[in-house]
Parts: sequence; structure tokens; C-alpha cells
Amino acid sequence: MAAEFTPEELALAQPDPPETVAIEAWYMDDSTEDQRLPHRQEPNQPCSLAALRELGVLYWKLDADRHETDPRLAAIRKVYNYSFMEIVNISPATLPGYDDKIKMFYEEHIHADDEIRYVLDGSGYFDVRDFQDRWIRIRCNKGDLIVLPEGIYHRFTIDTNNYTKAMRLFVGAPVWTPHNRPQEAHPSRAKYLDKFAKQTAAAVVA
Repeated sequence: MAAEFTPEELALAQPDPPETVAIEAWYMDDSTEDQRLPHRQEPNQPCSLAALRELGVLYWKLDADRHETDPRLAAIRKVYNYSFMEIVNISPATLPGYDDKIKMFYEEHIHADDEIRYVLDGSGYFDVRDFQDRWIRIRCNKGDLIVLPEGIYHRFTIDTNNYTKAMRLFVGAPVWTPHNRPQEAHPSRAKYLDKFAKQTAAAVVA
């Protein structure tokens, strides 16, 4: 990375390594029940942070109560150039058209930018597709900062608590546009597969 970052900033901004943190993620069942339910398989099939990293997913566990003054969050934002920030509350009381919005968030899609979300309170699920087209559900709780790479198929849902307060971060001006599946011809999808699918395939061969 560029020299304008101090060694301390670079160290603070490093994503949590898979061997030092536990993230709650699992391969989903095929049930069409309420999207807010956990949808674990029987028996449960957990997914490790190492496996998520192979899909391009980054993760940090931060102190959400200190988000306004947290030096680690400040370093992450500086190093990754997350210049735009806003805080949103997702609940039936705070989000107009809540039921319709939650269904819209749950439609499988990609973005032409990374999706960066920091849970300040409450909880929810991000689902991502792996390279075998299986759904992996990632539980995001207070203090979880997650980055989904540009071009990955994903979706979001609230859980049965019906409440999430989250910080949304962007590089530059925010772009909200979802591109619903199929998007195999989209440049961001091709970029994602070229960067991560080939890398994973090469590691398997090696």
C-alpha cells in the first residue's frame, strides 16, 4: 500500500485473520420458509472465515460503541478509502414500506462496487453464493464489519429480531444500484470470477 499510511494504520486496517476470530456462518437449507429464520441444514454445516476469504469476503470485529472515535475504524476507512458514510436503521418503525423493502433486499443480485456494512446494533444475515452455487448465510451482529466484493452474488435479510442499525460505507459517491441475477455478462461479475474463482481453482490444483 502507499507510503502515506503509517505502519500503525496499516496494521490496524488489516482484516481479522481466520485463525484468530470466529464468525458464525453456515451452508443454508433449501426451505422456502420465512427468510428471517436461520435456515441451517440438519445437521448444521458451518462455513469458516477462511472459506469466506476465498470468496473475497473480508471481516473485522470492532467495538461498535466506540464507532465515532475508534482508531481502528478510522484506519480502515483511510486505508481502504471509505470516504462516504451514513447510518441507517432498519425496522418496521423506521423504514417506510418495511415489508416490501425487506423482500427487495432479499433478491439475489450483484453490485458494481464492494458492499461495506458495519453493524452498530441489532443483527441480520448476509447470504453469499460460493463457486458451487451454494448459499452461505453469514450472521452479522453488533460490532461486525463485513465487505462483500464487487460482483459476488448476495442478498440481505433482517432476522426475527426485526432490527438492524448499520453504517454503510462507500469509496466516493454512493451507488445503490442492484443488478439482479443473472448477470454473467456484467463486467463486475466477470471481474469477480477472474479474481477469485481462478485464484481458488489454482490453489486447489497446487
